[in-house]
Amino acid sequence: MTATMGGTTTSAMGGIVRRKEDPALIRGQGRYVDDIKRNGELAAAFVRSPFAHATITNIDSSAALAMDGVRAVYTIGDVRHLGPLLAQVPVGKLRPLLADGVAKHVGEAVAMVVADSAAVAEDAAGAVVVDYDPLPAVIDLKEAAADTTKVHDDLDSNVLVTWVSHDWWPGVFDELEDHRPAIEEAKQRDDAVVVSLEMTNQRLIPVAIEPRAVLAEWSHGYGTVDLFSSTQIPHALAGAVAKTFGLTSHDVHVVAPEVGGGFGCKLNIYPDEILVTFASKALNRPVRWTETRREAAFSTIQGRGWVATATIVGTKDGEILGYELDGIADMGAYSQNFTVAIPVLGLYVAQGQYDIPLAWSIKCVATHTQTTDAYRGAGRPEAAYYVERIIDAYAREIGMDPAEVRKKNYFSADAFPATTAIGLTMDSGDYAMSMDALLEHAGYEALKAERDQARIEGRHVGIGISSYVEVCGFAPSVLAEFGFGWDHYGLPSSFSGSGLVRVNPDGSATVIIGTGPSGQGHKTTWAQVVHDQLGIDYDKIRVSHGDTAESPMGVGTFGSRSAAVDGAATFEAALKVKKRAADIVAHLLEAASEDVQFADGGAHISGSPGHKVTWAEIAEVAYKPHKGPDGMEAGLEAHAVFSPGNATWPFGSHLAMVEVDADTGNVEILKYIAVDDCGNRISPMLVDGQLHGGIAQGVGQAMFEEARYDEDGNLLSGSLVDYPLPTAGDLPSFDLTHTTTPTDVNPMGVKGIGEAGTIGSAQTIVNAVVDALAPLGVKHVDMPLRPRKVWAAIQEAKG
Repeated sequence: MTATMGGTTTSAMGGIVRRKEDPALIRGQGRYVDDIKRNGELAAAFVRSPFAHATITNIDSSAALAMDGVRAVYTIGDVRHLGPLLAQVPVGKLRPLLADGVAKHVGEAVAMVVADSAAVAEDAAGAVVVDYDPLPAVIDLKEAAADTTKVHDDLDSNVLVTWVSHDWWPGVFDELEDHRPAIEEAKQRDDAVVVSLEMTNQRLIPVAIEPRAVLAEWSHGYGTVDLFSSTQIPHALAGAVAKTFGLTSHDVHVVAPEVGGGFGCKLNIYPDEILVTFASKALNRPVRWTETRREAAFSTIQGRGWVATATIVGTKDGEILGYELDGIADMGAYSQNFTVAIPVLGLYVAQGQYDIPLAWSIKCVATHTQTTDAYRGAGRPEAAYYVERIIDAYAREIGMDPAEVRKKNYFSADAFPATTAIGLTMDSGDYAMSMDALLEHAGYEALKAERDQARIEGRHVGIGISSYVEVCGFAPSVLAEFGFGWDHYGLPSSFSGSGLVRVNPDGSATVIIGTGPSGQGHKTTWAQVVHDQLGIDYDKIRVSHGDTAESPMGVGTFGSRSAAVDGAATFEAALKVKKRAADIVAHLLEAASEDVQFADGGAHISGSPGHKVTWAEIAEVAYKPHKGPDGMEAGLEAHAVFSPGNATWPFGSHLAMVEVDADTGNVEILKYIAVDDCGNRISPMLVDGQLHGGIAQGVGQAMFEEARYDEDGNLLSGSLVDYPLPTAGDLPSFDLTHTTTPTDVNPMGVKGIGEAGTIGSAQTIVNAVVDALAPLGVKHVDMPLRPRKVWAAIQEAKG
């Protein structure tokens, strides 16, 4: 393990290269779902419930059907035979394709209108008359857990499942120690310090720059369907459509072209994708639906939504004797995709980087709101927030520097591979190294002096630090054997990755991957991997993805898994091509294949760089096997499937310096410094880009964003007027550096980075703001730290 401070290289792997994605995007020539046109298209629009809970007594579509250009109006009776949406973890009530008798949240689709144009469809949707009998709604999590109002009458309780740290998956982890009795005993020690906070992780609305969109074209003649969708999971979507309509997987052709952001919200199978396909089949015309920004607020899944009490038991000298987390997580009205499993992902990292006893209990409850599911970090930002906030509060209680408390309780570097309190194995890490690198790079002592001087001057300046560990690149041992997977859609549950590398007859290369990016830069990264192995010119490598007709099977882009899993598969496919090509080169140059080296657009014999052949010459022989070694097969391509034996566990340490205006409550971020460790970095520029975006989203949760519902279940933040996002003006220039602890889980030693910035940042900001206000007596302020809330906390502290 080595600490690396800054620095770049121009080599293919770990170097700065021009992004392959950019020429089309910066010219405005990116091809999104809305750019794909089909002759004879129809447009769909949805009639949505204005009530969070209401019986649907009648639907009158006669006025809509009488309008010129309206082709059909569908309700649940037309599509009930297609069944509810399936879920990877089917705990709770599965979502019907349209509201079935009772609407369960504001914005739930009640009917679908199909017309000649989107404008006509929208007008017709407004003409559908729906009679509702409103019912009581439950929004508050504590009330939901108490079953004051049932969300689903046919379920025993709103509490769908309770995840408990020591008994969280019977039959898989049966020998885990229950730490709660020992923690309770530790509370009774004479030297015990017990610090407890109830904290909220508010709901968030994913705001991808491209709303969801789907276009379906059913071909009765061929018995196939073409489906274009802004999805993170094209193969899973193909499997879902095939299963729903009784087709085989090769009858369903899904294309996810450019996807303008996903963040997990496009990881679901949605009713609209099935309904638009149904309409195309019924009407024998292509049918399109594009989500409006307003619809995106309540028809796309939301994220977070926890309330929990975190408790630290420790000694006065900073030794943590135990950590408890007890809370309630909001699942919304229905179970989709992962939903109730999102808190499990938090459970994986609940103890953070700390070698401490853990006791955890989270109730997953149904409410009359939109479903929650994976949103950048998916359970892990929630868990990191709670442990890092309570450790900061504990450090303040005992008067110890928060960095020193953390360092005192980290897993030691020689503990790896380390086993967590819930039985999982972390691959590699050096947490103290990361914190030391942060403190050195930030000039921590000088920053504290600067803060203290500002306080003497009457300013409210604070410093916040935090550490995080993430679990990603999920392996069978981490997810699939517990039932997480798309088996019901015909996809492998092993979360394996795949990649195909083909050297073309002219010596260029085509790389086809099973994962579909939504802005991560896969075309660039995978080209770097192949260039590094084969030496083919970077500009002569083309990477394609997102088309199930040509892409090898892949489960999708999510969970910071792409490079560590699908990238590893592509790496191994390149090695196979390399081995076959070496045999050809050895034949041409009359040498041993083990002496062949690939670089600079061709190959040469070790020690004789002038004795070489180009890739075009190698490919010519590959496609004319009579010119090659005896028995050689024609062509030069290879496919590989990589199934990791463990997840990867990236980690890092972040620091923020803020100033609070006590008169207004406004928070200004003065500095943000991050040290992150994702193992070996394939593309440092893309790593930094992911961190920039991730930190910005964490800052968004900390300071701005909140999906607010009133007591009747009305969404009060359904537009960007009411749901503020951070802008460039709200953010400082991020100061990023890194340490490197390679993993042995995959052959490239890489870990995920896509969600790390979000997992590490929200609590960093809150810790800094609380530090700024600590002299006034403020101990905690719940997110989002909007000026009015911060001002109110200051006034309350002043008495």
